[in-house]
Amino acid sequence: MLFSCEDEGYLTSTDAQLKFSADTVTFDTIFTSIGSTTRRFTVSNPYDEDVLISRIRLAGGDASNFRLNINGEMYSELYEVTLPARDSIYIFVEVTIDPNGQNLPMVVQDSIEFTTNTNFQSIKLEAYGQDFKLIKSERIKTTTWTAEKPYLVYDYAYVDSTSTLTIEPGTKIYFHKGAGMYVRGNVVADGTFELPIIFRADRLEPSYEDIPDQWNGIVLYSGSHDNVFNFTTIKNANIGLQVGTIENEGYATVALTNSKIENMAYAGIFALKSKVYSYNTLIANCGFYGAALLVGGEYEFYHSTIANYWGNYGQAVRTTPSLVVSNVLVVENSNGEQVSYNGDLTKATFGNSIIYGNIGNELELGNNEKNTFNYLFDHCIIQAPDTLDTSNTNHYINAMIGIEFDPRFVDPYDDYNFELDTLSAAKDVGTTKYSEKFPVDLLNRSRTGEDGPDLGAYERIEK
Repeated sequence: MLFSCEDEGYLTSTDAQLKFSADTVTFDTIFTSIGSTTRRFTVSNPYDEDVLISRIRLAGGDASNFRLNINGEMYSELYEVTLPARDSIYIFVEVTIDPNGQNLPMVVQDSIEFTTNTNFQSIKLEAYGQDFKLIKSERIKTTTWTAEKPYLVYDYAYVDSTSTLTIEPGTKIYFHKGAGMYVRGNVVADGTFELPIIFRADRLEPSYEDIPDQWNGIVLYSGSHDNVFNFTTIKNANIGLQVGTIENEGYATVALTNSKIENMAYAGIFALKSKVYSYNTLIANCGFYGAALLVGGEYEFYHSTIANYWGNYGQAVRTTPSLVVSNVLVVENSNGEQVSYNGDLTKATFGNSIIYGNIGNELELGNNEKNTFNYLFDHCIIQAPDTLDTSNTNHYINAMIGIEFDPRFVDPYDDYNFELDTLSAAKDVGTTKYSEKFPVDLLNRSRTGEDGPDLGAYERIEK
């Protein structure tokens, strides 16, 4: 055997050691029975001679939860793999975890074994999985979703027109690519500070943590009333929360409080001729609009932060403002004709709030000059040109515009932290008219200090 290896030019030393790019391949929490993303690592030959790997195998064999792809083929065991001198190969690993009925995350382990010239080496494999309740293309009657297990939505969850979906504090709802929640009845998602409710995509790997457009979002059809989203997080969809639909009669209503809507490909809130009541809300980092409030309606936002620093996700550059308030919407129909939808804007009040971002103008007002157009910015920082006329006290009370009013968020680009820096212009400049109604911030900290409340969803507490 030694002479054979020498004839073929392979390294024969029993001390030969392959080099690996990792000693452990780890998969973060995945859903049981669904599978995972693919992990890869490299196997390198550090020598000036070719190495013959006599066997690569999964220790668990065909019964393993893991799968190997080597040279484009799936294997649980492979013999006589030539690794050229100073070269390397990729090995790709996937995993599927079978449901076991348990509610807590579980760990599945295995290893990949390499035998070279009678020398044995191995790479550890580990994956964390969680059992779930599958909702697939389901029409939902009146029911309650509990925090016992996470919910995984495939295709859609549709709340019927006469039904109420109640979601308990601490519940986590994950959506597969292209899935969404569509509501003709109503949703009551009433979380708590200690037990928030999460709506997000089903890719749980760290690399997907802040990637938008992983699912469609939540749509409240016109006619859907008394919706509640309290202490909720909605992230990484196309449109986080659509309130109202132009093709349906009537309007939708929602109370959005103590909540965060982040990393949307299109818009955080997209509201049409509807009613939104909101406080202690963060809307951040959306590809087009943080909030688009269109075709009139009634809107109240108190101690809210609308902050758009979109730009970390690729080459796309945002040119649209964080906030649009309009009593008109012009769209193009299937025949290429422009159609105008109009409605009375009876109220659009922003109190003790911040509208800011990384482009020069983060506010657009659209008035068709025919319908009612009532809006008010009361003690707000607004990223807008100095040419914006704020002299009309029916629309602006202590509106702060200009570079000297930078809210100085702690880290809006990397950590997406929209708390206030110690030098923030938003500190202590709010009116108590709103802070007395909402005495604690999004992090449950008091706003009732002697110096006055801060603007936005977060109160700065100096240590």
